[in-house]
Amino acid sequence: MLSVLRVHLPSDIPIVGCELSPYVLIRHPDKTVSTEDVPESLPIEGHFLRYKWYRIQSDKKVAICSVHPSEQATLQCLGCVKAKIPVAKSYHCTPKCFSDAWQHHRVLHERAASAVNENGNEEEDIYGRFNNGTSGVNNTSLSSVQAISGLANGNLDLEGRLSSAGTFTVLSYNILCDSYATSDLYGYCPSWALSWPYRRQNLLREIVGYLADIVCLQEVQSNHFEEFFAPELDKHGYQALFKRRTSEVFTGSIQTIDGSATFFRRDRFSHVKKYEVEFNKAAQSLTDALVPNAQKKTALNRLVKDNVALIVVLEAKFNNQGVDNLGKRQLVCVANTHVNVQHDLKDVKLWQVHTLLKGLEKIAASADIPMLVCGDFNSVPGSAPHALLAIGKVDPMHPELAVDPLGILRPASKLTHTLPLVSAYSSFARIGVGHGYEQQKRRVDPNTNEPLFTNCTRDFIGTLDYIFYSADSLSVESLLELVDEDSLRKDTALPSPEWSSDHIALLAEFRCKPRTRR
Repeated sequence: MLSVLRVHLPSDIPIVGCELSPYVLIRHPDKTVSTEDVPESLPIEGHFLRYKWYRIQSDKKVAICSVHPSEQATLQCLGCVKAKIPVAKSYHCTPKCFSDAWQHHRVLHERAASAVNENGNEEEDIYGRFNNGTSGVNNTSLSSVQAISGLANGNLDLEGRLSSAGTFTVLSYNILCDSYATSDLYGYCPSWALSWPYRRQNLLREIVGYLADIVCLQEVQSNHFEEFFAPELDKHGYQALFKRRTSEVFTGSIQTIDGSATFFRRDRFSHVKKYEVEFNKAAQSLTDALVPNAQKKTALNRLVKDNVALIVVLEAKFNNQGVDNLGKRQLVCVANTHVNVQHDLKDVKLWQVHTLLKGLEKIAASADIPMLVCGDFNSVPGSAPHALLAIGKVDPMHPELAVDPLGILRPASKLTHTLPLVSAYSSFARIGVGHGYEQQKRRVDPNTNEPLFTNCTRDFIGTLDYIFYSADSLSVESLLELVDEDSLRKDTALPSPEWSSDHIALLAEFRCKPRTRR
């Protein structure tokens, strides 16, 4: 028979709820020894071996999900409490977790009911609505489940907004690709806090905790999207779309190339269309049209940087358009991008942003659709790319236009777009009203009204990330409160054991404005 000879946990990560990868030495029936798992699909003499190890939360005040031991519980089944079932079995991390586990969980209820023979009526009151022979649990079924932990972040009431059918939230977050999270770059961060097993759980808890309807992530490694983020966020009700960076100038493993990932809640939106923007292809077209043959190689070397954008058109499953617009589709176009990082390539940054905006203009021209443009633009407030996004044009005297060795930015009059884009954070600061405004005001630059920073490392602190929106069709209802610099830099900088990226997340709540008749 199968037997376990040795178990070792080669980990020094001081983390609660982080999945560990143990070293397990197994002896097979034929006396051979291996460290390979014995999967359920390929049993040995009818037996398989499956194991997961977690550091369990020792704080008795915090409950752990009975199904997913790496997750903190947010729901408790009161039926279990009433029936005196062991309390640890009553906890679940999400309503979906509870729903998916119900067919097995109900057995606990049935056993408890059988053990207390005299409880007929009481059992029906507690369990009757669940015992309907179906595998799902509808919204009314959750009346026997009590929320045991809430989450409110700054200006945005993450629990309260769920009841506001006409609004939706958008998260933008550069999560720091694992291949970039090295001790060489972030030597001030403990090595265990840079490890992917630690960071992925930390990031997942943070992302899920925001309860966003639309999630735009940058620097998502290809294999981590497929093996971790897509399946894990699927458990929380999200559908996933991904665009990997192109690889003309990348020499590493195809699996470690990062990209942009967009997730949306299936109960709030449905997928209509997806567009992929590859700036390398745009660079090839540009050089073919404008650059003399003798200079094409030099031009491509400068322009080809593998950056991409993922554009997704979604249809809302809610309606707040008023009686006159009942039955009309509410579409939203969401662009998610990560612009070239190199500081000396200001012309390339601006060209990439301009290329993206011209593509979005074409989509806007074909449909009456609000636009959201999210991402890490690697451009500070006041830079040429930021000006183009925020005000629709670039001043011909802007100093960054002087960096144009290929002549791709001339004439400056072409650097325009017609989309009515506004930065979510700066517009909220300019309005100067709303819950939490005074707190938020202390964390924005008074000159630009943008956050004081979204990227905070030992070598740089400043704003590179934005959420832009169509001001004619959307309004900002609330924002995630910005983290202050003191709390981030209490150790040194980002990433840190508490924050697993060198960027901070931006989150805005929007409402679709009623459409006017034409």
